[in-house]
Amino acid sequence: MPGYLLHQGATVMCMHAGQAEPILVEPRVRVMGQPIVTQASTYLIAGCTLASIPSPACVSAQFASASSRVRAGGLPVLLQDSIAVCVPTGTGLNIVLAQMRVKGI
Repeated sequence: MPGYLLHQGATVMCMHAGQAEPILVEPRVRVMGQPIVTQASTYLIAGCTLASIPSPACVSAQFASASSRVRAGGLPVLLQDSIAVCVPTGTGLNIVLAQMRVKGI
């Protein structure tokens, strides 16, 4: 499915309102002046509100899907509709806000 490319400044949160930030970005490709994010990047999560004993808070997330046609540095780029899985909870990430100029498939 087509979607807008994710960049470093996109607002990404875990399902429990924790803020997620990418570890790696592709510095050679920029959108709105910020580097884009590829599927190889892990997202670190801070501020996850799920802190119960049986279920620890979200710590990181890895995207399971990405663009099928657009690549940067040989790696698929992340799109606004890409799907991620949080560790250790297994829930997803919400992409709340991303740039709205460049789309990928």
